[in-house]
Amino acid sequence: MDTHKPRRGYWCECWTQDLTEHEQPACHQASFDAYSAPQADRWVAVALRTISPALDPDASDQAWAWLYQGRVATRHALLRSEPSTVTVTHNRTRITWTIRPVLFLPLAHRQRAELPACAHVFKPHPTD
Repeated sequence: MDTHKPRRGYWCECWTQDLTEHEQPACHQASFDAYSAPQADRWVAVALRTISPALDPDASDQAWAWLYQGRVATRHALLRSEPSTVTVTHNRTRITWTIRPVLFLPLAHRQRAELPACAHVFKPHPTD
């Protein structure tokens, strides 16, 4: 595989929103880069299976409904390069997983021991 070309994949995020505070959804350190549709929907499936015992009954039902029926629709959407979301509402918190088709751009070769030339041009700003 050529590491200098863009690579198709999926950008996955988990967002939470407190519904009582009327706040905007917030991403809480939950993101994942997947390189196949199965890998992307598996990320959501693992998260849902992990948290389902702690969810209230309605949220648990939502989670298992997606695991049993919605996951197939999500996989088909991803294979058509369409974004997909999975949402459960636990008490007053909405949890949403998003999966978006993306092109991952190679910025620098991670395996090289030598930094790219532009790294030597960078000059940090002096502190006051």
